[in-house]
Amino acid sequence: MKPTVIIIGRPNVGKSTLFNRLIGKKLALVDDQPGVTRDRRMGDAEIAGLQFTVVDTAGWEDEDADTLPGRMRAQTEVSIEGADAALFVIDARAGLTPLDEEIGRWLRQQSVPVVLVANKAEGRAGEAGVFESYGLGLGEPVPLSAEHGEGVADLFGALWPVIGEKAEAKDEDAVEPIDFDEDEDEERPRGPLKLAIVGRPNAGKSTLINRLLGENRLLTGPEAGITRDSIAVDWEWLNPRTGDRQEIRLIDTAGMRKKARVTDKLERLSVADARRAVDFAEVVVLLLDATKGLEHQDLKIADMVLQEGRALMIAINKWDVAENASSLFNGIKGALEDGLAQVRGLPVLAVSAKTGKGLDTMLNAAFELRETWSKRVSTAALNRWFDDAMEANPPPAPGGKRIKLRYITQAGTRPPRFVVFGTRLDMLPKSYERYLVNGIRAKLGFDAVPVRVVLKSAKNPYASS
Repeated sequence: MKPTVIIIGRPNVGKSTLFNRLIGKKLALVDDQPGVTRDRRMGDAEIAGLQFTVVDTAGWEDEDADTLPGRMRAQTEVSIEGADAALFVIDARAGLTPLDEEIGRWLRQQSVPVVLVANKAEGRAGEAGVFESYGLGLGEPVPLSAEHGEGVADLFGALWPVIGEKAEAKDEDAVEPIDFDEDEDEERPRGPLKLAIVGRPNAGKSTLINRLLGENRLLTGPEAGITRDSIAVDWEWLNPRTGDRQEIRLIDTAGMRKKARVTDKLERLSVADARRAVDFAEVVVLLLDATKGLEHQDLKIADMVLQEGRALMIAINKWDVAENASSLFNGIKGALEDGLAQVRGLPVLAVSAKTGKGLDTMLNAAFELRETWSKRVSTAALNRWFDDAMEANPPPAPGGKRIKLRYITQAGTRPPRFVVFGTRLDMLPKSYERYLVNGIRAKLGFDAVPVRVVLKSAKNPYASS
């Protein structure tokens, strides 16, 4: 593991901008309003060859512990445990505030080395704040501009004496990764299962991940829409069936409301971030609230996941407080069959993030679903099925012109993609395409995952160019 560096400071001093600068991409949401970041977010950072894990944290606020800002502060306080260094960020243009001084006093009581960062120090406007920050008693500040990238080299000079030795030791122990080409990557699942949890606000997504991890890693509470950034957490699950430890990357996402209700810019950014998390995932769990049942918005989220080609499963949360559980379960299954006709047999599981009921079953099903999503069928077996399918239901002959389907091949996996070759395919009815897709699902074991079928006609060498 690389050394870990925590970014700490009051709201709106540019912590997430610095985080994005250090990891080299816009991963954390950034906005002018304070308090955008609520959960800890980790990323791989590098400055001039110095590699470390950087952690973005929520803005430190002086609020009651039971309030949302108070719970955010508690998350920040926990994040410093086990860290190798802390970057204490202040706003050089605004100068020192009483809250900065309070954070400075708290950091001086910790055992973690602190590097003081005076952000927004470009030009002369930040000079007074830089000189003022010496009064925190945390050593010489590093003036920089996270937005423009100025002063990052100076940050290297301040961090190297603190974590350089550990970073070098870890680098010597590192093993050069094996380079797999893309085809081999498609042939079989490898690496951690990338599992995203999506759903409407307050369905219990963060609570479910905390239950799996066995710790309050993500911020939760009665307020809807607490999660804003999509947060990925690497974790090892002890499979009770096999006794094996299996790697999982859990991805928490912001709640997705109806598009018409999303008017706030920050919420739009959060939903866009959640959609990107779906693109990154292999298996997506759509979490429903058993006390509210299945709503139209759930079907829209499920359709979006399937359109992106991800493997989808449904988990009905809060099962411990569900009323008329049997009829609720059957009703949801029936509504899914009607509303998502493009995929049959989606796994539907009853779970409780509060008690832990059904979570091991859910994870087992997720690994099995990834196997199906990654499966490849041999060309011989595929064409045996193809011949049988055409014999049972030959292609139509519109206008007396015969449509010839010659053969089929699997072009890829994750999701499964098939190409059908033939002639006059532009005349093939959509109903016959659906017949082929349904046959692939039912007969070749792809029932619960999205399947793509492309029709490709052979080129006529005598056609005029």
